[in-house]
Amino acid sequence: MPHLFLSRAARLGLAAAALLFSACDSREAQQNGQQPAEAAPEAPQKAMVLLTADAKDVHSYAKPEIARVTHVALNLGTNFRDKRMEGYATLDIEKGPQAKGGPDEIVLDSKGLEIETVTNMEGKPLQWQMGKADEMLGSPLTVKLDGARKIRIEYKSAPDAAALQWLTPEQTAGRKRPFLFSQGQAILNRSWIPTQDSPGIRQTWEARIVVPQDLRAVMSAENLTPQGEAAPAGPTGANKAYRFRMDKPVASYLIALAVGDIAFQELGPRSGVYAEPSMVKAAANELVDTEKMITAAEKLYGPYRWDRYDMILLPPAFPFGGMENPRLTFLTPTMIAGDRSLVSLIAHELAHSWSGNLVTNATWSDFWLNEGFTSYFENRIMEELYGRERAVMEQALAWEDLQKEIKGMEGGMLSPATQLHIDLQGKDPDEGLTAIAYDKGAAFLRMLEQAVGRPRFDAYLRSYFDRYAFQPMTTKLFLEDLRKNLIKGDQALEQKLKLDEWIYKPGMPDNAVAPEAPEFARVAQASQRFVQGAAPESLAFANWGTAERVRFLNGLPRQLPAERLAALDRTYNLSNTRNSEVLFAWLRLAIANRYDPAVPAIERFLTSMGRRKFVAPLYEDLVKQGAWGRPIADRVYAKAGPTYHSVTGGTVDKILKGGT
Repeated sequence: MPHLFLSRAARLGLAAAALLFSACDSREAQQNGQQPAEAAPEAPQKAMVLLTADAKDVHSYAKPEIARVTHVALNLGTNFRDKRMEGYATLDIEKGPQAKGGPDEIVLDSKGLEIETVTNMEGKPLQWQMGKADEMLGSPLTVKLDGARKIRIEYKSAPDAAALQWLTPEQTAGRKRPFLFSQGQAILNRSWIPTQDSPGIRQTWEARIVVPQDLRAVMSAENLTPQGEAAPAGPTGANKAYRFRMDKPVASYLIALAVGDIAFQELGPRSGVYAEPSMVKAAANELVDTEKMITAAEKLYGPYRWDRYDMILLPPAFPFGGMENPRLTFLTPTMIAGDRSLVSLIAHELAHSWSGNLVTNATWSDFWLNEGFTSYFENRIMEELYGRERAVMEQALAWEDLQKEIKGMEGGMLSPATQLHIDLQGKDPDEGLTAIAYDKGAAFLRMLEQAVGRPRFDAYLRSYFDRYAFQPMTTKLFLEDLRKNLIKGDQALEQKLKLDEWIYKPGMPDNAVAPEAPEFARVAQASQRFVQGAAPESLAFANWGTAERVRFLNGLPRQLPAERLAALDRTYNLSNTRNSEVLFAWLRLAIANRYDPAVPAIERFLTSMGRRKFVAPLYEDLVKQGAWGRPIADRVYAKAGPTYHSVTGGTVDKILKGGT
């Protein structure tokens, strides 16, 4: 599509030296080309790659300016006995604008992969070399192409591949069959897929996954064989295969797999939920508003472009609240409260279908473009469905979390880590996964909304998603687009917004507006009354929603008499609540007070799930309590550690090694 390439280059105003190349046309970008179309095509067959300096991915060995992967085809078997994925990947390759001739080679990302052969499609062996391993980034896999535009790599993943968690039957809800799931974000998929593992290099993909006969495979793609198909038996018994196809270009971290004893229940015409059979009914009940959320999101920012929005409730070891894998959001069971009070998590993951999956950060330094936009969008969905009162309370809680996060950073407001666009050179991209990206990013967008008015800002955001659909985005490019299509030369507005201060400087600009939730004033009064001796049953706690309960618990003094804590727990059964957010707030209060009766609940919670959002702060709190809390932390981790995903386990390891 040469015309698309030219108009896109003109729209971005890139100089020829600041390259952008299309997977359909590798000519260099030209400055001052023809006028752009109003919106990008619905789903380009092959995405573009930004090659500007600000789009350089320091977390990938790939050299897309020389050669890039445009399509990945996986044919893999799941070896539960040896904890390996085994088979081959076929990669479609396109030369970049700086390639001379061929190109001669392509550089892929890998981590722990055991490469057996690399050939062209006629079976001719190709020369390849695995470079020096880096603990964080893995190793570059360089393949001499010898004219090939498609290559086949036979390989095995390592038993300790960071992206894969192999669960025993005892670690599942059903306790009968094993389970496998992957978690690719940020740079983990290179541990089971040999490709260019950079968010700025979007790829279409397909897969054939062979699993034991009594298990089911699902992936973040169209399922071409919902019932499976015949496959040769393996060393551990009968098998079947599942085939998948993702015809829209996505970032490689969004390729996701789950295998286990999995059932499905439909929620609506384009949504449903997978879960272990014993959990699927509860999951479906909790997610009953999913179709309404999709409709609300479309009303705000345009059509849902991924055909279906399904979800899978994973075993408790899943390290995140959710992961926005296209067509198949991965969910933690900790979101099931029994009363649908934690469904803002679904709103968040659904919003990623626009901000993150549709328009994706080109590098992990641009992570706020995914999470800040999504946190803002999530709150708009919640307001649309459940009213402004609830939405503002959730904003206020996020704002308080942001202030605590900043206060806890070395340097506080002056810390470079409080910038939206951060320097991650030599750092794990997980270091950018903080409240800054989520909550400062959302606060920035709310400031823009308030400055120009909601109708105008909504129109801009919808046009933004259209312009850059299925493409990578950098902070620099976003600011250029914002100035061109929202500010439009209005110097007074430009000065009012303080864009560069928000993005490139630490702290919070003085035009940030703290959300005010009137309901929290009443909660604060209740907290004061309780501290002064009011009986717990005299409070309105039982009639509050999650946000108010969490705000109440977070607002209580960190030193309270044990009898007051006991009365509160006894009245509202806090140690046994099904609401994970409320339980988390209660346990943090209990730890701060060294409240011994809560220790069984602490141990139960930390050994029953692996969600890092909850796990890491609780271990940090225990370590801070020294001789009281450190033995509890060590005892619990000895039991729970082997059940945690590598993402969570690695974080806790650092906490315990750094503690006293």
